[in-house]
Amino acid sequence: MPVQDAAPGGETLEHEFSFSKADFDRVRELIYRHAGISLHDGKHAMVYSRLSRRLRETGHKSFANYLQWLETMTGTSGAAEWQEFVNCLTTNLTSFFREDHHFLALKDDLKPFAGKPVRIWCCAASTGEEPYSILMTCHEALGANASVQLVASDIDTNVLATARRGVYNADARGLDATRLKTFFMRGTGSNSGKIRVKPDLQRWADFRPLNLMDAQWQLGDPFHMVFCRNVMIYFDAQTQRKVLERIHRVMRPGGLLFVGHSENFTESRDLFKLRGKTIYERV
Repeated sequence: MPVQDAAPGGETLEHEFSFSKADFDRVRELIYRHAGISLHDGKHAMVYSRLSRRLRETGHKSFANYLQWLETMTGTSGAAEWQEFVNCLTTNLTSFFREDHHFLALKDDLKPFAGKPVRIWCCAASTGEEPYSILMTCHEALGANASVQLVASDIDTNVLATARRGVYNADARGLDATRLKTFFMRGTGSNSGKIRVKPDLQRWADFRPLNLMDAQWQLGDPFHMVFCRNVMIYFDAQTQRKVLERIHRVMRPGGLLFVGHSENFTESRDLFKLRGKTIYERV
C-alpha cells in the first residue's frame, strides 16, 4: 500500500516505502561520513529513487528499518552492503573526450615525456570513458611503446567493473572514426553494435576501487598528472580542502591537476596555482 510522506519543500509525495525527512537526514549523514558526499535538500527524490531499489533487494519495508540495519552491519558482509549503499548514491555522468580542451592540453603537456615514464591518476574513472580518453591521448602523443602508468580509481565498484571490461556501444559519444579504428575492436554476431578497447591500450591501465575519504591511499610513486574532474562539486569546502591537500602530497612538484569546468580552487593557492583553463599546477 503506498505511503504518503512530506518532502522538504512541503509537498506530499506518494511512496512505496515510508521515507521521512528524518530518514533523508540520516542518509545525508551516512553518505557524508562514508564518502564525503554532501547532499542538499533538492536530492530528496533522487535518494528515494536510488535507495528504494536497495530496500527491495534486501527485503526491508521502510527506510528507517533499512538504515537501522545498515548501521549494524560489520565484517565482510557489512563492507559489501556499505559499498552497495555508496554505489546507489554516486553520480556517474561521463563520455569520451568530455571537456576536450583538457585532452588538447594534455597532448602538449606529454611532449616532455617522450622516451620517459609518465604516471597519471584518474580518480573518478566511472565507466571508463575518461581514463581511456587519457590513454588514447598518451598513445597519440608518445606512441605505442611509451612507458605509461595510469591508475584509474572510483568509489563505485559497479561502474569500475564496466571500465575494466572496456566494452561500449559502437555509437559512443566522443569517438571519431580514426580513434574507433585505432583503439577499438568491433564486435560481431551477438556482440554486433559493441566495441571493445584493444589490449595494447588497456595494458596501461590499473583499475582499482578507492574512496577519497579513506585514511590511506595506496597509490605508489608520485604522479606527474592527476585528473580529478567533477568530483569536488559533491564535497563541502572543508572536505574539498582535505582532499586537495592529500592530492598535493601524491603529486610530483610541478605536476598538473585537471579539474571540472565548474570547479575553482583559487582559495588553495598554497597548494595549486592556475595554469590554464581548469588546469592547475602543483606548488
